[in-house]
Amino acid sequence: MPNPRCQSPQSEGRLADKPRQLPLRFTHRPATTRDDLIVSDPVSAAIGIVDRWPEWPSPIVILVGPTGAGKSHLADVWCDRAGAVAISPATYDESRAIAAAEHAPVLVEDAERAGFSDNFLFHLINSVRQNNQTMLMTTRMWPSAWSIELPDLKSRLKSATVVEIGEPDDAMLAQVIVKLFADRQIAVDERTVAFLVCRMERSLDAAQRIVGRMDELALSRGSRISRALAGEALAEFGRDGGFDEVS
Repeated sequence: MPNPRCQSPQSEGRLADKPRQLPLRFTHRPATTRDDLIVSDPVSAAIGIVDRWPEWPSPIVILVGPTGAGKSHLADVWCDRAGAVAISPATYDESRAIAAAEHAPVLVEDAERAGFSDNFLFHLINSVRQNNQTMLMTTRMWPSAWSIELPDLKSRLKSATVVEIGEPDDAMLAQVIVKLFADRQIAVDERTVAFLVCRMERSLDAAQRIVGRMDELALSRGSRISRALAGEALAEFGRDGGFDEVS
């Protein structure tokens, strides 16, 4: 859910053996405050740069990481702390965005695919630098892999501070799974979490999809979250659906 300060922009006790029913689509709000950040080695550098604001090594910071890596969560935390303006094609035309950067920090998420032109990004970065502001950009790819034709923009991006969110380790995946269930007000047992971590794709995006599917299945059946349900969800996503009983 978007941070309202950015100017842009159920339970474990579900009973088994109930008749099959269509899941009701309750909305759930992910916890996205600073205290909700999961601190581990893969994200420590990214959390560190957010915490260091405004004492950044350069006015432009770029967070790089795969889908579901936590970039939006970090962006929300920074946006709230900095009172930043979130720039997107849907909410700002180019002249308004550049003018906004004269007076406040700015946030551009999914920078490489947001649909902005090279000229716009170049002038936005210049406005940030000339007015002693700061800018956070998030992206799935390093800037060197973006489709950029404007040499001046390439030069500006080379001077930015780039911080990468690494591949999640087992400890981080486990914490993320617990948090994703907690966001849905579901308590999940450690054995189910360990079962998932050992078998799932090594990405936070996969964790989001699997937890969401397990929640849908449990709601439709009136059942508990279990390792059997985890195996079924994993099978749907092309992973090992079978499992052995482990202590």
